[in-house]
Amino acid sequence: MPDAPSDRQGVALLDVRHNAPEHERRTHQWLGERIAALLGTPFLGLHREGDARAHYFIPNDTLIGRSTARELGIRSDADFFGGLVAEPFMATKAITHPLPGPAAHAPPGWAEGFSHLAGRAVLGGYSAFNIDDAMQAGIRLLLSGPLRVKPVRATAGRGQCRVTDDEQLREAIATQDLDEIATWGLVLEEQLEDVVTYSVGQVQLAGITASYFGTQSQTEDNAGTCVYGGSELVVARGGWQDLLSLAGNEPVRLAIEQARAYEQAAQACFPGFIASRRNYDIAQGINARGQLRSGVLEQSWRIGGASAAEVLAIEAFAADPALTRIRTATVERYGDFEVPGGAALLYRGHDAEVGPIVKFARVEPYGDA
Repeated sequence: MPDAPSDRQGVALLDVRHNAPEHERRTHQWLGERIAALLGTPFLGLHREGDARAHYFIPNDTLIGRSTARELGIRSDADFFGGLVAEPFMATKAITHPLPGPAAHAPPGWAEGFSHLAGRAVLGGYSAFNIDDAMQAGIRLLLSGPLRVKPVRATAGRGQCRVTDDEQLREAIATQDLDEIATWGLVLEEQLEDVVTYSVGQVQLAGITASYFGTQSQTEDNAGTCVYGGSELVVARGGWQDLLSLAGNEPVRLAIEQARAYEQAAQACFPGFIASRRNYDIAQGINARGQLRSGVLEQSWRIGGASAAEVLAIEAFAADPALTRIRTATVERYGDFEVPGGAALLYRGHDAEVGPIVKFARVEPYGDA
């Protein structure tokens, strides 16, 4: 089994997003213990401020700023599980779309070239960093049909709303936090119906590269809202080409190619970008003109909902060097839910933020692998 880098004295969780709910913190602890075992080094729990020792870090959000990386001793993707970007907006779906016009406000580090390089890999839409630009973007998109207003830091689909006219647009934008938009951005994007959402990603851990595609499921939370319910993944040992060899139909191949194009655009346009964990959500559905559309919705360069499935796949590849593909899954269910036999329980309890929730992961063979 691959060893941890020689100067790393243990695996530590890094609390970047201090308001993370209990179910996430407990899941991250489970992941930390498994990753430490893979690296053959102790799991140290939560990193304490002032601890200057070199660790392998698991941040609970994307790291922002090169000074942060220097302070932690992060030099490459072998030093942490997650991603590093230079500016706040780069960590969000705000990078996905262009600004609504040449006079629109652009935050520091904005790269207009990204939208040109990734243009065919994304849906129609705009990113805005103030209210006036958001209104301009929304009015323009409404000429082609309904749109979706998407706060860029909301997760599991929360906070988004469908807009069909100018009045709804004004109401949706009026509810946004001005400081939040100024720092992180706001996305306005064409609305799709009959959507299938693919997850495409790649993880580098313990000397192993694993790439995957899969679909996300939806479930109702304790308030009856439809939210993220888990991911079913097909995982290949190796890179994008190894993954493409497992893609059995054109929609999946398209999703993989779009994720790869999106990532290549980020690597070209955002100096200092490093990530050992990359996940891309790709939506395929029908727009207002009846056209089939496909595009990357957002990136996740941090530990995420599918990470338990990713780590289970890495464990399987580490245990069997001849294994080249496997199926894994994560499941999130609200209320009382029975965990199937053989699954790894990540969390069961009453979370103060979301109420009763159960989270688990499982692994199974892929075909004759």
